[in-house]
Amino acid sequence: MRQKVLTIANNFTDKLLSIFIILTFVWVLVALSFQLSFIYLNFSGKTETIGKITSFFNHTFDGRFKNSPENIMYNAEDHIWVESVTNMVKIGKLAGNRNLEFGVKNILEEYLQEAGYDLASDAEYKLKVNIVYLDVLTTKTNISVFHKGEEEVVVRLQGILYKQGKKVKEVVVEESSSEISMSTLIVDEGGKFNQTSLSNALKKGCEKVVIKLMPPK
Repeated sequence: MRQKVLTIANNFTDKLLSIFIILTFVWVLVALSFQLSFIYLNFSGKTETIGKITSFFNHTFDGRFKNSPENIMYNAEDHIWVESVTNMVKIGKLAGNRNLEFGVKNILEEYLQEAGYDLASDAEYKLKVNIVYLDVLTTKTNISVFHKGEEEVVVRLQGILYKQGKKVKEVVVEESSSEISMSTLIVDEGGKFNQTSLSNALKKGCEKVVIKLMPPK
């Protein structure tokens, strides 16, 4: 019985060795044929064909091109594109402001990249965000000649996630940020957005949109 097992084991080892030798021979033969083909194309002056072949292999196997759907390392779940940010605020100083749209888009893209996603215009996932509400709430306190004001910026964002053109999820989030200021004999004009509070509120809102919409990694 032991001799039979040893015989089977030896036969299996011999077969594995034979397969390895055959695969190595085939690999060397393919590599040599590939090299000879390039030499022929080079001497024939067909540099354009060489460029196309090189580009094909780079985009297919090179990890530097993993953001391309043709690459074997491409993972659709790791790619997304912020398709649009629309300012739908109707009242206030930032109503219809295009710079606000660009700012929110940049915040979203930065957060997505920090979260490990790659931005690609041909990604299966597309993200649309609408700024539906943005306002500042001011609380004032006056004691003698001292003035204390707390400005709270409130932002509401609607996020819509699409996959291959179909809506898969929609959320509405609300975030706020406040800034306290103290001064002496200063008249508060009101209606102004504190830049720090606005930026913080938008960042928190964008983060919440991504967390609620995107699948966990």
